[in-house]
Amino acid sequence: MNRRVRQKVAKKSKEKVGLPSNPEIGDVGLCPDSNEDVDWTSLPDDTVIQLFSCLNYRDRASLSSACKTWRVLGLSSCLWTSLDLRAHKCDPGMAVSLASRCVNLQKIRFRGAESADAIIHLQARNLREISGDYCRKITDATLSMIVARHEALETLQLGPDFCEKVSSDAIKAVAFCCPKLKKLRLSGLRDVTADVINALAKHCPNLIDIGFLDCLKVDEAALGNVVSVIFLSVAGTSNMKWGVVSHLWHKLPKLIGLDVSRTDIGPSAVSRLLSLSPSLKVLCALNCPVLEADNTFSVNKYKGKLLLALFTDIFKGLASLFADTTKMGKNVLLEWRNLKTKDKNVDEIMTWLEWILSHTLLRTAESNPQGLDVFWLKLGAPVLLSLMQSSQEEVQERAATGLATFVVIDDENASIDCGRAEAVMRDGGIRLLLNLAKSWREGLQSEAAKAVANLSVNANVAKAVAEEGGIEILAGLARSMNRLVAEEAAGGLWNLSVGEEHKGAIAEAGGVKALVDLIFKWSSGSDGVLERAAGALANLAADDKCSMEVALAGGVHALVMLARNCKSEGVQEQAARALANLAAHGDSNSNNAAVGQEAGALEALVQLTRSLHEGVRQEAAGALWNLSFDDRNREAIAAAGGVEALVALAQSCANASPGLQERAAGALWGLSVSEANSIAIGQEGGVAPLIALARSEAEDVHETAAGALWNLAFNPGNALRIVEEGGVPALVDLCSSSVSKMARFMAALALAYMFDGRMDEFALTGTSTESTSKRVNLDGARRMALKHIEAFVLTFTNPQAFATAAASSAPAALAQVTERARIQEAGHLRCSGAEIGRFVAMLRNPSSILKACAAFRSSPVYHSWWTACFAPCESHAECRSCTGPASCSCCSNCTT
Repeated sequence: MNRRVRQKVAKKSKEKVGLPSNPEIGDVGLCPDSNEDVDWTSLPDDTVIQLFSCLNYRDRASLSSACKTWRVLGLSSCLWTSLDLRAHKCDPGMAVSLASRCVNLQKIRFRGAESADAIIHLQARNLREISGDYCRKITDATLSMIVARHEALETLQLGPDFCEKVSSDAIKAVAFCCPKLKKLRLSGLRDVTADVINALAKHCPNLIDIGFLDCLKVDEAALGNVVSVIFLSVAGTSNMKWGVVSHLWHKLPKLIGLDVSRTDIGPSAVSRLLSLSPSLKVLCALNCPVLEADNTFSVNKYKGKLLLALFTDIFKGLASLFADTTKMGKNVLLEWRNLKTKDKNVDEIMTWLEWILSHTLLRTAESNPQGLDVFWLKLGAPVLLSLMQSSQEEVQERAATGLATFVVIDDENASIDCGRAEAVMRDGGIRLLLNLAKSWREGLQSEAAKAVANLSVNANVAKAVAEEGGIEILAGLARSMNRLVAEEAAGGLWNLSVGEEHKGAIAEAGGVKALVDLIFKWSSGSDGVLERAAGALANLAADDKCSMEVALAGGVHALVMLARNCKSEGVQEQAARALANLAAHGDSNSNNAAVGQEAGALEALVQLTRSLHEGVRQEAAGALWNLSFDDRNREAIAAAGGVEALVALAQSCANASPGLQERAAGALWGLSVSEANSIAIGQEGGVAPLIALARSEAEDVHETAAGALWNLAFNPGNALRIVEEGGVPALVDLCSSSVSKMARFMAALALAYMFDGRMDEFALTGTSTESTSKRVNLDGARRMALKHIEAFVLTFTNPQAFATAAASSAPAALAQVTERARIQEAGHLRCSGAEIGRFVAMLRNPSSILKACAAFRSSPVYHSWWTACFAPCESHAECRSCTGPASCSCCSNCTT
């Protein structure tokens, strides 16, 4: 019976501390010699403020409580001009506690409806900018209350998730309450009516940047009335009337940039807008199928106008915006940022374009339309890499998320496009991402770690990540108090830990301890963190040395805690897999016994075999299989109801995956090593499902089912059940035609057990009628079995050599047979003293076929045992009266 170590790549959603190094303040000078006494309160005020600025608001508030001096400095207005609430739960109570610090707050970023509700309790009357994501549950009431409390608001952005519950009434409230509004970008609105747009045009005279993205309906004619607009985006919006657009929007007097990406705009509307609008300079129409389908469309005839589409060179187009285009190459975005002499108008266009491009490329990557491979490799990936170096944090985040997303082919099976992943690597993307991951900004850390995680599914990229120091960076981020950062870092370690060459490096970087600590730190309400941490530990536990590290770090207790308490199926599956891999090294470390001895471990795994989720059942059965190699665990599993649970699992998995079938049969195989368990499995109805699994088409299932039936057949009552349940034809089929040598081998041994005479004695204990009926059935089954046992033995060796070995039991003869008939995997099989005695007795069986089978069984597995028994007795080789050490009368040296 072989332990099975299972590794699995991570499922990535498209979204995923020693102190992380800080490229802005450096790593030197912050950590004095540990032997020196340091008065931290004596640091210069500006140094302390710089340190505060690198912390999220929770850590900043906590550090302020260290002493009176730092409390004063922690209240400095410069530290509280912006606030990012995305990483941590912010409810009204938390907001009230922060209110005294937020008098001068000007910019806030939040995530989700609960944080949106909390904003009004900050009492930040001077708030200028609000940006939110995960806004699906934000209601009209919440949005109306927010804008009513913040009349100085200049920027409102909600997206890219759809604002499904926000209606036109709330947008009207924005128009009435925020007269200073300059920028409005909203995603996923159901209907933007003419009344709403006209209200914005009337009450917000400074509104220069409008984005109605991915909306179901927008009134095109009304948008033509917003004469203040300079930049307008309707990317992803459906049901647009492009005839109306082309006849009205070109009259907008200040319109410079227009984004119609991911819409069904056609060439005629594009042509009319470019040719008739005197102010329009940039038209972005990326991923517009109708436009791209027209091969006759030419962009060269629109002088002084820039069209960005999938069929245009984006970098060359951006360079055309500058007076001196000779200095602008493929790195045009970086070169623009480094210009010493700035053009305000161009800067505004480029800043808007960075945001538009990052949003459109991310949305395109999420939808993953067919036929864009060439675009992604030649332009898409390089543009995203350039955008990652933007000065706009939001653009950097979306670019990193775009990289994480565009490589994914199948999120459910963690499959990525190797060509795209390696293109990112070739263009220096790994170093850029790791530099972002080292930023003190947690939003960048999270998105960069997510991208590194997804890219690392590719083995070549994973190697590059490791060589660039990515393992140490991710191990550091896994210690973050920011749940999102820790989650994505754990995902990166999960994917990297698939490679055998990276496991040791992860352990050396402190990754094992960090992952175990994550489980304790986020033990509830953070399923994403827990699944990734458990998945990474499962991969690491497949390595013998790392498995010991996991146990030393408290991993057994942590994983059992997840298996017992967590309700998430993904977490349960990875926790069970990790426990299975920890238990797979029973011969080289004590983890198998340690898992079994952990309070509640076996009961939890037995319970998980009843899960509705197939993956959970599979990994739980695999863990019980591995654990059953330990004698105490084997009996404890049975005592915890394991026999009943695993028999029920075997009965229910006829149509399940081969993996589940293999593990269900394997766990029963492991338990059936014990005679008491073997009898219990037979009485519980385990014979029939094992026979059904023996008929599976999967080789691994053949082996485990045959192994379980072999153990069960040792008991004559179970042997009879196998006959009565139609098991002889199934075993005969395995014995004669299975691709697996081990399955054939164990099927032959099971048949030999069944027909060496002991089952006959058991069958005769019934009534005379039953005995006669059974005897007739047994005779036919015996003939069939012996015929195929003989055929199996003849397949592997010379019959004359077997006869000689069976007659003499001489070590030399057995050694010769061993080399001819060795089945390598059979060396892993364990055998009790009772089984040894059974084969010794079989050597005296009247049936020459059973004798040959017993000799064959002895030769590959028990060669060393026979040699040890017979070597001291020189006369034994000449003794023909005995057939084994148990019956040898030549001398006392070779008796058992």
